[in-house]
Amino acid sequence: MNKTAVYTITSGLHDEKAVKSLSDAFLKGIFPDADSALCADGANACFDYEGSDFSSYGTHALDLIYVRTGGAEGIFKSLLPELLEKSSREDGRPKPFYLLTSGASNSLAASLEILSFLRQQGLKGEVLHGSNEYVAGRIGLLSESAAAVKALKGMTIGVIGKPSDWLISSGVDYSVLANKAGLKAVDVPMEEMVSAINQTLLPAISADDAVHNRLIGGKEDFAGVAEKVRDALPGARQIHAALKEIVAKYKLNALTLRCFDLLTSVGNTGCLALASLNADGFPASCEGDIPALLSMMIAQAATGKTGFQANPARIDVNTGEILFAHCTVPFNMVSDYCFDTHFESGIGVGIHGELPLGPVTVFKVSGDLSRCFVADGQLLRNQYEANLCRTQVALKLRPEEARYFLTESIGNHHIIVPGHHAALLEHIVKSF
Repeated sequence: MNKTAVYTITSGLHDEKAVKSLSDAFLKGIFPDADSALCADGANACFDYEGSDFSSYGTHALDLIYVRTGGAEGIFKSLLPELLEKSSREDGRPKPFYLLTSGASNSLAASLEILSFLRQQGLKGEVLHGSNEYVAGRIGLLSESAAAVKALKGMTIGVIGKPSDWLISSGVDYSVLANKAGLKAVDVPMEEMVSAINQTLLPAISADDAVHNRLIGGKEDFAGVAEKVRDALPGARQIHAALKEIVAKYKLNALTLRCFDLLTSVGNTGCLALASLNADGFPASCEGDIPALLSMMIAQAATGKTGFQANPARIDVNTGEILFAHCTVPFNMVSDYCFDTHFESGIGVGIHGELPLGPVTVFKVSGDLSRCFVADGQLLRNQYEANLCRTQVALKLRPEEARYFLTESIGNHHIIVPGHHAALLEHIVKSF
């Protein structure tokens, strides 16, 4: 089933043949890749044309109500109770109504009257009208947003070991996640994770294993770091294998790990495991940070990349330049990487990755999904300083966006996603 459906309301006072001809031309202009013969007669590659049959309303990711003529206001009013019943969210809140109009046959006037009526009822709506390019772009954004929200529904999040003690602003009410986004969260005791690690066979790494070429990556080997990392690699892979067992047991779609507890319990880090999971398209955040995980899940659903979880290390509000750093990064986001120790502890396996320069989006959603920060920026450079977490990237936002971190920041961790996706990510959050 296509993710977008087009339904129609039409006044009986208008000639159907003339209306159909106008409708076909209008839809062809909005969906130029559609088969014109199917635009008003059934499903095609671009959308499902349902016509005046609203029986499937609410089953697509995005429903468009094409107001084809004036005088259709009463038809919409009579349909409204059925539409509300079919499309309400899990918490009973109605979804917005999207009214598509060409402007021909007084359709815009009717759409504006319907929109005013919706607002009087306390309901949300939007009239999609303008140039073909504008309407097509708006529909594209709405469709991608709706598909991402729908993809998240029914997912199960694993919270392994609770959030780290220092994440004092990152608590989450699981019932809010269930009601707003259809997400289920389950707690997995850290003791179970440690037990799974201890019961997993320690993988052998041969002398010619490719990972040996990733040690320190040509940087000067202070205090025998390469040997420390080499010794830690089997244990880091063991953590990865244990996490995959937890994922299978609880049927998880994403997880967050209280990873610092591993430093004392097994003498290693989860950086490599989380980098591998995220590279496989499985959102996994550090430190038990649930809001960061939610941000990664939304980014994954919207863009296909989970994103790089990092915290600001330095901010210049005059220029908008921010240095972000963390000890793990998805392997599928980097152009190159090498292994190092974990920064704070000096043990285990950390990852120094280099990300491609160019457009990026910085994103973070609050734990109750009520607000977010999102900004398009440019990744300027990769760097390496020994006194910071191992993956370090400098990027540039507008100065007022950089100032947000010092006045309104949603926690410390934020997500960096390749490409510019601010409008899409912001709309997804508003959809919850």
